[in-house]
Amino acid sequence: MRVWVPYDEVVPRLPAGLEVDVYDHGDEVPKTLDEVEFYVAPYTFDRAPLELIRRMPALRVVQTQTAGYEHVVPYLSDGVTLCNAAGVHDASTAELAVTLMLAALRGIPSFVHGRDRQDWRYGWYDALADRTVLILGYGGVGQAVERRLAGFEVEVVRVARHARDGVAAMSELPALLPRADVVVLCVPLTDETRGLVDAAFLARMRDGALLVNVARGPVVDTDALLAELTAGRLRAAVDVTDPEPPPPGHPLWTAPGLLMSPHVGGSSSAFRPRVERLIVEQLTGRCRHRPQWTRRPRRGTCRCAGRSAGSSCRWLPTATAGWCRCRRCTG
Repeated sequence: MRVWVPYDEVVPRLPAGLEVDVYDHGDEVPKTLDEVEFYVAPYTFDRAPLELIRRMPALRVVQTQTAGYEHVVPYLSDGVTLCNAAGVHDASTAELAVTLMLAALRGIPSFVHGRDRQDWRYGWYDALADRTVLILGYGGVGQAVERRLAGFEVEVVRVARHARDGVAAMSELPALLPRADVVVLCVPLTDETRGLVDAAFLARMRDGALLVNVARGPVVDTDALLAELTAGRLRAAVDVTDPEPPPPGHPLWTAPGLLMSPHVGGSSSAFRPRVERLIVEQLTGRCRHRPQWTRRPRRGTCRCAGRSAGSSCRWLPTATAGWCRCRRCTG
């Protein structure tokens, strides 16, 4: 089987018998486009490496290095399996989410600006302690955020698409949002979540609350957020924006009460060891005929004892099917 991987370091750890080419963003394209069956796409949102997918007639699997996958779906042909990097970015993204919370609440951006102006900005600032933090999206990243909040003496409210023990359903948001001092967005970008944080959502948040977005920019209605920021009623700390990046002169650059990082949730030293481990695991599983991703049954239930679709499994849309990953399905 011909495979393309982005890192030389993983090649010695791959199963014997694979034909391996190393291709990363910016490299010369290998001359084996007609042969590659398993493509680990480079870690970039640039279109060029994704355009290659359409030129791979033997392709069977695309493995992304991102948790989000919406940018890859348009390039897939029927029958090609899409695997995301579930779990790879949880630690790094959750760490940044807590960093953004603390920095925004404790006034860190103001201190940086004060130092530039030799201005000693002593005063009283908000603490994270004693706050209620609502985590919207309780998958891998959301759970990792909660683990990192342990010890900060906060109350955590968990919200996901469907209710389960200790986790509220999204339908309960209108009643839960007014309770929260901090709302952390950890949801994937789907048709259901695009524009989820609109004017009505923001209006339900309490005065002075902080919105933290480590999900995707289009989950938030930018105009609605800017209106709340300009009015001074809400604050925000975001790693993602819509548009991304904001063009020169865009109001996001000058909006009051906004801390903005340049989509670096997964871009940390934690990334490489985790993604390399994933690549090795996926290709080892493939060679053993035990793929980590299994095809969704026709009736919308997963193999694990007939649970309803999405109840405990991670689903990825491809051109023709969804894919399920859970311990019972894969092991």
